[in-house]
Amino acid sequence: MSKQPNNKAWIEIVSQYNQPDVKKSIWQIVNSLGPYIILWVLMYLSLDISYWITLDLSMLAAGFLVRMFIIFHDCGHGSFFKSSRSNKIVGTILGSLVFTPHEYWHRSHAIHHSTVGNLDKRGHGDVWTLTVEEYQELSVWKKFNYRLYRHPLILFAIGPFLLFVIWFRFPRKSMNAGERNSIYLTNLILGVYITGLILLMGWKALLLIQVPVIYIATLLGVWLFYVQHQFEDVIWSRQDDWDYKRMAMEGSSYLKFPRILQWFSGNIGFHHIHHLSPKIPNYNLERCHRENEMFKVIKPVTFIPSLRTMKLRLWDEKMEQLISFRQFRKSAASFTK
Repeated sequence: MSKQPNNKAWIEIVSQYNQPDVKKSIWQIVNSLGPYIILWVLMYLSLDISYWITLDLSMLAAGFLVRMFIIFHDCGHGSFFKSSRSNKIVGTILGSLVFTPHEYWHRSHAIHHSTVGNLDKRGHGDVWTLTVEEYQELSVWKKFNYRLYRHPLILFAIGPFLLFVIWFRFPRKSMNAGERNSIYLTNLILGVYITGLILLMGWKALLLIQVPVIYIATLLGVWLFYVQHQFEDVIWSRQDDWDYKRMAMEGSSYLKFPRILQWFSGNIGFHHIHHLSPKIPNYNLERCHRENEMFKVIKPVTFIPSLRTMKLRLWDEKMEQLISFRQFRKSAASFTK
């Protein structure tokens, strides 16, 4: 393994890529939002031909919606434009298209960045993950709830849609004024957007188009977020051993996907670099990875192995790895013998 740079050196390395390029940013909005609008028109026209064509087009539209979510995500980090005002305006508008309130989501996401992989600071902007010991101490009913939550059908097929479409619509007492206002503003923009489309095409056409698009996009988006920190070689640690650089490099995945999937996911597969420096615009992540020797040691997670991560359920502190319920049962059975 090649020698890793010290803290000062790696900060200097990644900071070289922190500057957004306004032309690239604007072009990314155009080549994401533009095709999305065109696909909406095509989906509407296809309703008179065959709904199967509409559904096929909705899968492609969902891909562009995921790409717009990455832009929204960059805006929240202040990495898409130099101007904080531009980041907030674009982030709020694109966030509304993906049914996500800008201020509320990014506050939770900022906590995620500062606590990722920390076993003593779980529960903010992450996937609910218990240790083996914690799971063993649960009541039968709470074990059932955890298993239900971690089931792929709930985690990817049902939960994401409910989270983005319903949960994000309501403010809560724990939120500050800025977070509540972001929910009100997003709901207002959504109200105008939905009302306009109903007047233009009717409520039935709107539902037939919007529901599959947002459903597929939220499923893909949550799965991407999941595999970024829930993979076979991931590391987690307690607060005393938690280290920012190590957690970014080894606690965040490098998803090496086919080029087309990398494009639609806005290079977010270079998640190890994103956690090293959230200020790097998504279009600079690949270049940062490619140009620096320190990233050559990172083992990539390719597409097929990434699908296997869905069986991982618990963190085993003794083995220092995520394990499946099957592995847990096997380990428990051998221990009782």
